[in-house]
Amino acid sequence: MRPGEPERPCGSGRVVSERARTAVAARRTAPGASSGRPPRAALHPGAWWLWAVSLGVAATRTTNPLLLSLLISASAYVVAAHHSPAPWARSYPAFVRLALAVLLVRVLFAVALGSPVPGTHTLLTLPEVPLPHWAQGIRLGGRVTAEAVVFAAYDGLKLATLLVCVGAANALASPTRLLKSLPGALYETGVAVVVALTFAPHLIADVRRLRAARRLRGRPDRGVRGLLQVGLPVLESALERSVALAAAMEARGYGRTAEVPARVRRTTAALTLGGLLGVCAGTYGLLKAAGGTYGLPVLLAGVAAALTGLRLGGRRSLRTRYRPDPWGARAWLVTGSGAAVAGLLTLASVRDPRALHPGVVPLVAPTLPLWPAVAVLLALLPAFVVPREPS
Repeated sequence: MRPGEPERPCGSGRVVSERARTAVAARRTAPGASSGRPPRAALHPGAWWLWAVSLGVAATRTTNPLLLSLLISASAYVVAAHHSPAPWARSYPAFVRLALAVLLVRVLFAVALGSPVPGTHTLLTLPEVPLPHWAQGIRLGGRVTAEAVVFAAYDGLKLATLLVCVGAANALASPTRLLKSLPGALYETGVAVVVALTFAPHLIADVRRLRAARRLRGRPDRGVRGLLQVGLPVLESALERSVALAAAMEARGYGRTAEVPARVRRTTAALTLGGLLGVCAGTYGLLKAAGGTYGLPVLLAGVAAALTGLRLGGRRSLRTRYRPDPWGARAWLVTGSGAAVAGLLTLASVRDPRALHPGVVPLVAPTLPLWPAVAVLLALLPAFVVPREPS
């Protein structure tokens, strides 16, 4: 620039403006941007939870270890097919470890505290501790039979399968998207549930971060010593996150409610409470042989009343939804596959209870029933009908 010459713009502002216009145009032409909806690959998180809960219901209908192993394998395959790099998607291995711990604890309790299942195949005899007369029915030590151990293993595997199904739901469904899809009446409850569900992924991420930091510093990160020295920072981080989350929620106005007339509040409470009672009475009628005539109508009436109460209760929630997740054909297929597994295994438990509940007295090897096993394979449908979300 020559002396005395006025300054001229260097053109950076024009370049920035052109870049901004290009970015806006790219966002407008992105998939799903024009309609205000998420990308096509995004599945409604409620469909994943309904699918996983249905698999858990199916697991409660059987103690056959072969069918339970099939359920675990199906959920693991779907999780592997739709694995996401998000932090909340890394909790599945932790749930699997927790399930293995539950199975081991259940077997150890049967060995140490005894089991009401009689048996003739003695595995070992532990020293028995005498207990007072008021502790009848409980023993410490004594004879350990194979029948008791196998029964405990079957029971523990059922609980482990339930935990694995819950872990699959945590790994597949985004908690923030699930919270956005809740009705207004359940929003505050949903916030508490989502915060509780995201505790495990954040805890696992903190443990991994602290263990990596200790390895870089040349300090032990395994064993009892490493666990104790990692546990305190993890607890401190969890408390700090809780305080920060509470402050952020208060600053954003969580918990505010709109003014609703007393008549609407009383109607909402009556419909919700009456609907829940109707659901309980209808379910009891369906499970009881003598109540089959009135069970289904009462159940449907209770569901309708509860939904109406939730609809009215949503008027107190001061919030709007930004880009709600669509419930499309893939969501129906995923939910239907899980419901089909639960329904078919429930039917099989009524028609062929011996196949789904193998006996332990006398001790026999479990067999794999054909059509219940084929029904469990329906749980693999989400791995093929739902495209993988872009990472």
